[in-house]
Amino acid sequence: MNMNTNKTVSSTRRTGCHCALRVFKLVTNNLNRLLLTGGLLLALLFAPSCQTSNSAGAGQAMFPPARTKEQQAAMTPQQALAELEAGNARFVTGRPRVRNLPAEVRATASGQYPFAVILSCIDSRQSAEVVFDQGIGDVFSARVAGNVLNNDILGSMEFACRISGAKLIAVIGHSNCGAIKGAIDDVQLGHLTGLLKKIKPAIDAVPADVQPRTSKNPEFVDKVAEANVRLVMRQIRERSPILRQMIDEGKIELVGGMYDVSTGNVRFFPN
Repeated sequence: MNMNTNKTVSSTRRTGCHCALRVFKLVTNNLNRLLLTGGLLLALLFAPSCQTSNSAGAGQAMFPPARTKEQQAAMTPQQALAELEAGNARFVTGRPRVRNLPAEVRATASGQYPFAVILSCIDSRQSAEVVFDQGIGDVFSARVAGNVLNNDILGSMEFACRISGAKLIAVIGHSNCGAIKGAIDDVQLGHLTGLLKKIKPAIDAVPADVQPRTSKNPEFVDKVAEANVRLVMRQIRERSPILRQMIDEGKIELVGGMYDVSTGNVRFFPN
């Protein structure tokens, strides 16, 4: 009886130990899973903030504040151009400023102090605020097919510079421009016909040795686009005594450039 009892007790102890071991392993495995899941959740939650911190540490401003009237007044035309160049460099390298757009909306609700007015093409690949990495309230953006000039845009520029304090006018054309091709091909289509007519003088401004002079030649198209930018720059000076005086007095600067739709780079013309 004692031997059988001892065997039974020993067997019971071994069974209990095995059960306890299985319970311990089960609890441990579940705990590890919980810790792993929790760690992944924490990583996902804090990854955006870590990325923001790292980006800011690499020279990017975290949530840059809205531009003030004093900052706009203190900025020179040369500094305004440098800001556009720096913004485009950030865009091209994929390192745009970290922004809080809803906060920028609230910060600029009571007033705006843009530093530049940009005339560019309506082309969907050339959004000025994006390619120059600017936020809400930073620039005036005028967009029309072929970045042509009319009285309404000219008046808008006068408002932007004389009334609102912008320090720079930038006329930006772009490569592979559909409006330029339309002007070269003499497209006739409703109101577009009159718009393309404004580009015609730029076609004649391209040297005759650039051949063939068709919309199928990318070199010719881009040279006409560049000539069109220079044409618009000349028209701004000729047609607006207000802006011409501000340019001559050094209060504002007028620059031109070309946006490359294949690289995102803006090449400004030397003055």
